[in-house]
Amino acid sequence: MRGLPQLLSRAKRVRVGFSASEPVLAIQAGILQPDKFTQTFVQLRGLQSSNVISQAPLAAVADTDSGKQLRQELEAIVGPGNVSSGESVVLQHGQDEGPHPGKSPDIVVFPSSTEEVSEICKICTKHNIPIIPYGTGTGLEGGISAVDGGVCVNVSKNMNKILQIHQEDFSAVVQPGISREMLNQEVRADGLWFPVDPGADASVCGMCATGASGTNAVRYGTMKENCLNLEVVLADGRIIHTAGIGSRPKKSSAGYNLTSLFLGSEGTLGIITSATVCLHAIPESVAAAVVGFPTVQNAVDTVVMTLQCSVPMARMELLDEVQMKACNEYSGLSYPETPHLFLEFHGSESEVESQTETVRDIAADNDGGEFQWAVQQEDRTKLWTARHRAYYADIALRPGCRSLTTDVCVPVSALPDLVTATKADIAEHGLIGPMVGHVGDGNFHTMLLFDPADPEEFRKCKEVANKMARSAIALGGTCTGEHGVGQGKMVLLEEQFGKDGIDVMRQIKGALDPQQLMNPGKVFSRN
Repeated sequence: MRGLPQLLSRAKRVRVGFSASEPVLAIQAGILQPDKFTQTFVQLRGLQSSNVISQAPLAAVADTDSGKQLRQELEAIVGPGNVSSGESVVLQHGQDEGPHPGKSPDIVVFPSSTEEVSEICKICTKHNIPIIPYGTGTGLEGGISAVDGGVCVNVSKNMNKILQIHQEDFSAVVQPGISREMLNQEVRADGLWFPVDPGADASVCGMCATGASGTNAVRYGTMKENCLNLEVVLADGRIIHTAGIGSRPKKSSAGYNLTSLFLGSEGTLGIITSATVCLHAIPESVAAAVVGFPTVQNAVDTVVMTLQCSVPMARMELLDEVQMKACNEYSGLSYPETPHLFLEFHGSESEVESQTETVRDIAADNDGGEFQWAVQQEDRTKLWTARHRAYYADIALRPGCRSLTTDVCVPVSALPDLVTATKADIAEHGLIGPMVGHVGDGNFHTMLLFDPADPEEFRKCKEVANKMARSAIALGGTCTGEHGVGQGKMVLLEEQFGKDGIDVMRQIKGALDPQQLMNPGKVFSRN
């Protein structure tokens, strides 16, 4: 019985919230007496070290009698072709695009409807199996890693329809398999668009789950301002609509704001199976410009002054000199390797003309160079494609490296000091860390490059990232503006909200997910 303490520890973590009348594990006369199904799962998962660095799928779980029983029950719901425990499939579903080591689920299921998701959750709850929602896997904070194994529910493969488009109401209802680009392709002919743009072609429902935003947030807001209603399946299989069934008003004072509760919950409270989101009219005139500055301070000062003048900017993106070098080499651009602002203006022709004149004058006062314009659609596409490929451009700067990509958000008045201090900290640690930011709303990112075979370099990256986040909190900001918490920022979240704030979050999760099955080990540490 030498392994008993480890098994019990794992069981306690997986089975939190069960009543005394529903024991999973009990010791009677020194003998372990678990529920038969949970015994197999807990034993096999408990014998795996929680400190394993690389992915380690335990196909053995799916191959046991209990695992086969689970698979049969899942296949009865979604069909044999929509359940997989193949090594390549589980590996794909355990690792996102961030640097945090992933762990694979035991089984992946591909439901085709909300009702199937509900039945899957009921089965997992009955057998006390963790549930990990999966969209497109483009996150950066380890949010899809199956830290306790379990069943990964891929809601994007088969649930990929635009359910409704309400042109006159400027809204649409989409399933999890619809990405922002797919939605925009569908509504463009109606003169509409969905402006929330995090860079990656993420699923709209996944963007809801992480509270995403992006380059257009300075004018059009984040997912929190652009989501009207969510359909959510809870761990026990109940299906709720956070604003009421079919509801899509632009405002409501009815009851608790459940929509905001699930926005940014990262799959820890339920599985989002559809989202009602806001659409906007495509502007009459669009112009983009690029302008260089001698220092980051000059560029950030231009941003702050522009906002103080109430210019309704559509996009204000900062790329420092390291990022410009990366974009030039990767995307075939030829801009000077100095800090630059990528700007976009929306409105009528006269409005855009007035905006550009104002910003040009402000930039000139801060030693900005000549504006280089991108007015034609193909020129703007080339410009913003280069911006969206910044991550891949950074990786190409140092072949074989990985990136610890982190973000913070602060009040705009605090932005110049934090950006300057962070760049100095990166240099002091001898790191390569391109910087890019949606600086119009105080949000910026650093891509801290490290050799995956050099633990000391990764430690330095974490040290810089944590100092950046703590500085943001001290300045009245947040440890993450759009990436989410996942596994990577749990300690920082606790520092930001304090013990009482985290305790309230735990209580909310305990009320909606008493068995702690929904995406365990994310957002905040376990009790």
